[in-house]
Amino acid sequence: MAMQVGGSGEEQQVMNNINTTPLVDVMLVLLIIFLITIPVINKTVKVELPKAVNIPTQTKPENITVAVDKEGNIYWNDKRMPNKDDLLANIKNAAVIKPQPEVHIRADKDAKFEAVGRVLYAIQRGGIVKVGFLTEPDHGLGRGPG
Repeated sequence: MAMQVGGSGEEQQVMNNINTTPLVDVMLVLLIIFLITIPVINKTVKVELPKAVNIPTQTKPENITVAVDKEGNIYWNDKRMPNKDDLLANIKNAAVIKPQPEVHIRADKDAKFEAVGRVLYAIQRGGIVKVGFLTEPDHGLGRGPG
């Protein structure tokens, strides 16, 4: 601590500078205390999060199913589409229906991604908003093969 006590006449002068060392020490101690106590104070509410499970799709009669087999053939509600133009025409006709139906894509696991991508592109061009992929449920959730 810097403090002058006693002294005579000329030696007594006012000390005009502040000693900041104790201030820095106190601030560091406070900083350490806050760093230790803040994580304890910020408790989160204990909740049990739901497990990720695929919910079966409820098929409505107005939903449209577009299937792609492993050869790349496209089917509109079980009717084979001879070319992409017929598929696009069907999509445009379905897009103007109110309320707009959902399109569910069923692709063979061995189908090329290119064929499925073309179907998605046609659906996007046709103006359909809701698209979903249909899959088989995984009965062995979290288990490996065998």
